Amino acid sequence: MELDLTPKTAQPLLEGDGGGYYIWLSSQVPLLAKTNVGAGQLVLQPRGFALPHYADSSKVGIVTEGTDGVVGMILPNTKKEIVLKLKKGDVIPVPIGGVSWWFNDGDSNLNIIFLGETSTAHVPGEFTYFFLSGVQGLLGSFSSDLISKVYNFNKDEVNKLTQSQKGVVVIKLEKDQPMPKPQLSLTKDFVYDIDSKVPEVKSQNVGLVTTLTEKDFSFIKDVGLSVIRVKLEPNAIKAPSNLVTPGIQLIYIARGSGKFEIVGLSGKRVLDSEVKVGHLIVVPQFFVVAQIAGEEGLESYSIVTTTKPLFEELAGKTSVWGALSPTVQQVSFNVDSKFQKLFISKTTKNTNLIPPTI
Repeated sequence: MELDLTPKTAQPLLEGDGGGYYIWLSSQVPLLAKTNVGAGQLVLQPRGFALPHYADSSKVGIVTEGTDGVVGMILPNTKKEIVLKLKKGDVIPVPIGGVSWWFNDGDSNLNIIFLGETSTAHVPGEFTYFFLSGVQGLLGSFSSDLISKVYNFNKDEVNKLTQSQKGVVVIKLEKDQPMPKPQLSLTKDFVYDIDSKVPEVKSQNVGLVTTLTEKDFSFIKDVGLSVIRVKLEPNAIKAPSNLVTPGIQLIYIARGSGKFEIVGLSGKRVLDSEVKVGHLIVVPQFFVVAQIAGEEGLESYSIVTTTKPLFEELAGKTSVWGALSPTVQQVSFNVDSKFQKLFISKTTKNTNLIPPTI
């Protein structure tokens, strides 16, 4: 069956005064279900508040916009709420079953992209949320008689508990509504600023590649994922590479525009497409992907569904070609020694980040 890797944007699930939640449907992107990964986008306007909930999948939240985000979390097997500060570039793991709420305490929008693994999901390729309160809240769906007995409430108290909140998923709080303040001493243990991390690969005026794994950030091990940031200057290229540890890569375009090329089974090019902000791209395991920045540059964040990702490069100083013996290269390409030496001299000249051609 032919795979459809066409980049897609999210569709609105809910929009209101406090913000909105947007999803990539598995019916729209069948490869999400096939590879058991999913994505969603939470946009909170100033004073926007996402009601407390838990989900059926582990994921990471990546803040792509905003400076004054706040998240409250109750992690599985704990009975204590932690309140953390969020800003652009922050990565926050959200383990399966953990209860969380999200709040924008700033003056501009807070944009969070969620990327995760959905092997435990009710709907493969999608996150399903369970809200504690609101129109879709769990308590309001139980019988009044049960709620009355569980909480020792009379009828009026039951109605007040279950019917007062008319919001759905995201609401907007009044300016004078106080909210818990972030515990800055804890934030560093549960949130990691990937934008400030020293990149593994960096080339001046070309770009950088930064990888965040359990080695740098132990909390991310709880969701079984790693995060990669790629930033390319205008017209620069990230040379073809593939994930050699079994896993799926799910890429979100955060800024700029450009083009992606992906080659898969039997050496077939399965994607050759323009990409822009908001696009989501699924890279099946062992497929080879190259990124080409446009005139605005190109920046992406991605997850890989392994805690110890290892990539094989097809160009650059650390490419596989530099390890293969010269004679093997000659017979593989059916070229003479002179051309093989020219090839190696050119392909190992730079990193896997290729400057714009003059």
